[in-house]
Amino acid sequence: MTQETGPVIGQRFRGFLPVVVDVETAGFNAQTDALLEIAAIPIVYDDNGQFVPGQAYHAHINPFEGANLDRRSLDFIGVDPFNPMRMAMAKNKKTALKRIFKSVNEVRRQQGCTHAVLVGHNAHFDLGFLQAAIARTGSKNQNPFHSFSVFDTVTLSAVMFGQTVLAKSCIQAGIEFDGKEAHSALYDTQKTAELFCYILNKLAAHLLDTLVADQ
Repeated sequence: MTQETGPVIGQRFRGFLPVVVDVETAGFNAQTDALLEIAAIPIVYDDNGQFVPGQAYHAHINPFEGANLDRRSLDFIGVDPFNPMRMAMAKNKKTALKRIFKSVNEVRRQQGCTHAVLVGHNAHFDLGFLQAAIARTGSKNQNPFHSFSVFDTVTLSAVMFGQTVLAKSCIQAGIEFDGKEAHSALYDTQKTAELFCYILNKLAAHLLDTLVADQ
């Protein structure tokens, strides 16, 4: 929905653009462990004023020099960082982040937003790895994301469904979830975006009419 024909996201979240982000990593320590994959999906309105996932942006990333690669984490997410096919697709972090940040900033401007806010399932984990990658690549000036505010679908799912696991929350929402596809950054981001939109549309639809009436 364009700014000329109806409300934009900038009218809804204090000027924040919600962007669902998921990262796949080779461990749990953002300062030492490799970031291997990242995906981002902005949340926008459709023509009916419903929250929907926007275009997805995704990148495989080569481990930074000296990065720790925890074997248990790699086995869990099913990623071989040195698989020839993966290496052919992978980018260095600076190139990947620059491309994703550019795309997110374009959507942010279109939606009349001042900043993006990271939406994630255990969002501070994703934000921590994103901020560590920004620091390593000197990408601070291109970074559209708020430095500490997040929207966490774990909390929202606990309130809405009494669930905290992504797969179980999606099932409760009637969203198809294939466990074989889980732990792919793109797939998990898509499912988290669908879940986030479902919750927003169920719980907050009445707020849109109020906000539009106040303009």
